[in-house]
Amino acid sequence: MAEAKYYGTGRRKNAIAKVWIVPGEGQVVVNERQLDQYFGKKTLEMIVKQPLELTGTISRFNVIARVRGGGTTGQAGAVKHGIARALVQADAGLRPKLKAAGFMTRDPRMKERRKYGLKKARKASQFSKR
Repeated sequence: MAEAKYYGTGRRKNAIAKVWIVPGEGQVVVNERQLDQYFGKKTLEMIVKQPLELTGTISRFNVIARVRGGGTTGQAGAVKHGIARALVQADAGLRPKLKAAGFMTRDPRMKERRKYGLKKARKASQFSKR
């Protein structure tokens, strides 16, 4: 019998993560590197592991993630979202718990676009009346 593989797509800001979870002992691999090597910050590692810790499945699944775009925080959020979606694929009974914690909702906050006549989205050059 083939090994069960569950998939979830996660998004946050400009980062997109393709996440697969397979039965295993709790290893997390992001872009073919271990979690601590890829992100390097404990806070980001904690963000990624939140759905697994909440559902108590951290030692039941291995996580394989491919993530691209955005910065490190956005990528960590995208992987978290992808793990939550993949866990629901694996066991639909986990959905209420993940939804209550807010892990199933895609964070809609994006960078505001730059407007003409300004330096950034809202930053203008210094104004003087003289």
